[in-house]
Amino acid sequence: MSVELTRLPSGLTIVTDAMSHLESASLGVWAGSGSRDEHPGEHGVSHLLEHMAFKGTTRRTARQIAEEIEAVGGDLNAATSVETTAYYARVLKADVPLALDVLSDILADPSFDPAELKREQNVIVQEIGATEDDPSDLVFEYLQEKAFPDQPIGRSILGTRDSVCAFKPDDLRAYLARNYRAPDMFVIATGAVNHEHVVTEAAQRFASFKAPAAPTPVPAKFGGGTRVETSDLEQAHLAFGLEGVPMRDPNLYSMQIFSSVLGGGMSSRLFQEVREVRGLCYSIYCYHAPYSDTGFFGLYAGTDATTAPELMQVVIDELANATETVTEAEIARAKAQMKAGLLMALESSSARAEQLARQMFAWGRPMPLHEIVAKIEAVTVESVRAAGRALIARSRPAIAALGPGKGLESAATIAESLFRKAA
Repeated sequence: MSVELTRLPSGLTIVTDAMSHLESASLGVWAGSGSRDEHPGEHGVSHLLEHMAFKGTTRRTARQIAEEIEAVGGDLNAATSVETTAYYARVLKADVPLALDVLSDILADPSFDPAELKREQNVIVQEIGATEDDPSDLVFEYLQEKAFPDQPIGRSILGTRDSVCAFKPDDLRAYLARNYRAPDMFVIATGAVNHEHVVTEAAQRFASFKAPAAPTPVPAKFGGGTRVETSDLEQAHLAFGLEGVPMRDPNLYSMQIFSSVLGGGMSSRLFQEVREVRGLCYSIYCYHAPYSDTGFFGLYAGTDATTAPELMQVVIDELANATETVTEAEIARAKAQMKAGLLMALESSSARAEQLARQMFAWGRPMPLHEIVAKIEAVTVESVRAAGRALIARSRPAIAALGPGKGLESAATIAESLFRKAA
């Protein structure tokens, strides 16, 4: 097997997967810290930190960071999520040491220059505005808030205009010191890489990350409820959420397959019934996102406001019906999609690195493909139906609706009926 793992005395873990047919490499540093690790008064700081990491160190200006990577034909990026933050680069194999040097520099020695901070705060304010201008994004902000009320996990990762603009350099330093700890960080390199070389480079360049593991965030508590916002839009945007299962739950794969059968592709029940048969929408889908201690099943549809109640009734009926009538053929298609996704990730160094990162956060080790496939194959018709029934019974739904006023309240009331039936 080409996957190799080394844990340094500091707790930092290095994982590589040498893909001999490639001439490029994807490298990343994944920190087990995201928006749910923010304390009161820190709303949006994890995302701001991700932005500010590229805005200069004591050795490099923001421009030099960009130019050094692009001068060798590479690219550099980052992403913040609820529970993790990733910083990654893609370069040719000869430039792996440079990529590791830049990645370590921006995390171990950021300057947090006040002038750069002010500019980047304004950039994020523009990002917040862009989200508010996109109703298909904004409705999910509302949904997450209703699903996990009064908790960091339920707040927008971006923060608010006021919270983002209030941060000072010392706020970023305090958050970085508290949450970026070697035992909670992974250096992952895939493609044209040599494990021993990456370990040697990482051990030297990330030596300053020595502190013990970061504090565990407060356990999530699913709430539920409804938020309806009227707006002068062409479409009604409807989002619906239920409490799912966490990463290590034994029913995870059954839940993932239930979600796929219901709304995971063109052959799914919702796509076929709502779009193909009834023509009620252009876009409809659902997904299941597992976290460390909970999960989130989400569903989205955009439709004409006058047909929103009809669409929601079909969605609720299909969701309830699937818990009793999912078939072997549907499960076989979903299993094939999941297995294909696993194998397709092996054709891209970037996708493979992300896949390994998810496995490390979920299981603390790379999962051999045959082990994952065995878990998928173990899913049965009854386990999928049981996962669906448990999903409906587990929590009150979270509902968010955004668009022209007519029909939104009726659609939300219909969605709430699922909870009353389950109760």
